Amino acid sequence: MNFPVRAITLDLDDTIWPIAPVMVRAEAVLDQWLRTHAPRTAALYPIDAVRALRDRIAGERPDLAHDYTTQRRLTLQHMLRESGDDLALAEPAFDAFFAARCEVEHYADSEAALARLAARVPLAALSNGNADLKRIGLMPLFRFQLGAREHGRAKPDASIFHAACARLEFEPAQVLHVGDDIEMDVVGGRGAGLRTCWINREARQWPGQHPRPDLEFSTLTELADWLDRTSLDRAVVDGASRTDTTCA
Repeated sequence: MNFPVRAITLDLDDTIWPIAPVMVRAEAVLDQWLRTHAPRTAALYPIDAVRALRDRIAGERPDLAHDYTTQRRLTLQHMLRESGDDLALAEPAFDAFFAARCEVEHYADSEAALARLAARVPLAALSNGNADLKRIGLMPLFRFQLGAREHGRAKPDASIFHAACARLEFEPAQVLHVGDDIEMDVVGGRGAGLRTCWINREARQWPGQHPRPDLEFSTLTELADWLDRTSLDRAVVDGASRTDTTCA
């Protein structure tokens, strides 16, 4: 499929890097930090108990569904309060966790592909997660990063896609949203009027109840290849049109 793309919005977790190993490592870092600085909390809340408490707080606070940072802070405050440790430790504990959460290992294709995409069109990060591209080191490739916490609503809500398009100064139909999640990225992006690209690294089957994305690739490299071809084809057509006009 060939269509013009003026800008790209990209999901982060499981699109540019795998999130599962990041979270396992971040939880282990937090556990070790608590063992050192709040041993009673660490004893009362091993890693599995921390996960269960965070899930419980997320369920009790649907108003924070878009805000993983506040969910995590509330979890830490609850843990410290219940164990009798100093509540002032919640912020440095979160800082230790969040630093590890931003220590991601990119998919092998990601950095080179992102550089190629950014050389063609403006890129914007559009994520429900709370990763910080400045800490991660990818911010120079992006025009901006818009998170669900900052915006106030999470994907697949159309408003977060529209907010990104407004900042890019393009109509939704001129923007391609790229991500791994069928509901959040593909269904959400399509519902907001954007073109969509599904990054399907695990060869999953597309569910029949949803219209297919405009594009489907297994890597960001394949997307960069497609954009290169599309841009070249458009340049050839534009050049031919100018030649025809001059000859006329």
